[in-house]
Amino acid sequence: MLRKDNKNEARKKRHLRLRKKVTGTAEKPRLNVFRSLSHIYAQIIDDKSGTTLVSASTLDKEVRDAVSYGGNIPAAKAVGEAVAKRALAKGIKEVVFDRGGYIYHGRVAALAAAAREAGLEF
Repeated sequence: MLRKDNKNEARKKRHLRLRKKVTGTAEKPRLNVFRSLSHIYAQIIDDKSGTTLVSASTLDKEVRDAVSYGGNIPAAKAVGEAVAKRALAKGIKEVVFDRGGYIYHGRVAALAAAAREAGLEF
């Protein structure tokens, strides 16, 4: 069985492998997901210029008021909706999804589904 720090190292290796192929441009930026035990974070990044265009997390006031705990599926859905609304407000309609080395399941899949329902295309 993997220890906790070894699990995170394995995730980081998977993320680096994924990042070799997935890059964001100004026309189609990258939607990156990071999850911790008690929060989830999403950023839309332009890798060409190295800037974060839009971000949302369970620490944001509007999301924090909507959910009671940041480490579950309803919180991930709220973050997905928030990041999609902010992206659409900035004129970003299409993104490339970067799951951050996590399995596409649970909170990561819920965030992606909520972002799609709110209008993002990927």
